[in-house]
Amino acid sequence: MKWVIAILPLLALPSAAVLLTPEVWPRWAFMWLFAWTIYAGCKWLTWWVASAHDANWRRHLAYLVLWPGLDADAFLRKSNSCRPHLFAWLFAFAKLTVGIALLWSAAALLARNQDLLRGWVGMVGIVFVLHFGLFDVLGLAWQTAGIAATPVMNWPILATSVTDFWGRRWNTAFRDLTHRFLFRPLTIHCGAKVALLVGFAFSGLVHDLVISLPAGAGWGGPTVFFFVQGGAIFLERSSLGRRIGLGIGVIGWAFTMLVLLGPLWLLFHSPFVRGVIVPFVDFLGGIS
Repeated sequence: MKWVIAILPLLALPSAAVLLTPEVWPRWAFMWLFAWTIYAGCKWLTWWVASAHDANWRRHLAYLVLWPGLDADAFLRKSNSCRPHLFAWLFAFAKLTVGIALLWSAAALLARNQDLLRGWVGMVGIVFVLHFGLFDVLGLAWQTAGIAATPVMNWPILATSVTDFWGRRWNTAFRDLTHRFLFRPLTIHCGAKVALLVGFAFSGLVHDLVISLPAGAGWGGPTVFFFVQGGAIFLERSSLGRRIGLGIGVIGWAFTMLVLLGPLWLLFHSPFVRGVIVPFVDFLGGIS
């Protein structure tokens, strides 16, 4: 029964979003709602099975509504003895400012007939506002309060391997979730290689739902993107990959950027950029 209660919101909330969202809603509004229902279900799952029951109700509430991470035990139980420096605060707000500037540029400065460019600039702006900006500010605030809030983004630009990028640098919240509930159990029963493939297949499915479903097209692109990532990890771990240094140093960094950026158009395909992101950018431009 415990696991039924833990998983039920993850199944019910996205289903309700699909079935009950009015057809007159813009596709970007459905995208944000649908993404939130998946995230809320994941948040509930991690909280429900957490072992840190001795935390006070304020910290439980803070984890549920004021922290984007998905490692409930760390947030609820661990204390942070290291307070962030002023530079960390300034850098976080600088990234937030960059994101706002990019969104404003996409909405107000770029020509209306440059849909793809506007959409891509807008997407980069969204990532800077949320993942690099607001999430970083929240993490610093909780660290200042003495709570062990691990940053969601850990300098992904410095990744020297695809393993390093997905394993500990990009969106550590999603990594914590999949590592605990998918990768570790599958590794025990099926081995690390199968677990890795299933993990990337799961990531592809989730991104296909969040990206392709609102766009109404482009199905399979996000899943192929994540299979490319898994294949790249197998390559860099192979004897050939180790021999030519695909997982270390400058060569590893260059290989990682190639694997990430080369097929990025499969993840954020044209129907999504044009049909979801561009209207969202236009909406932001209308209220600015």
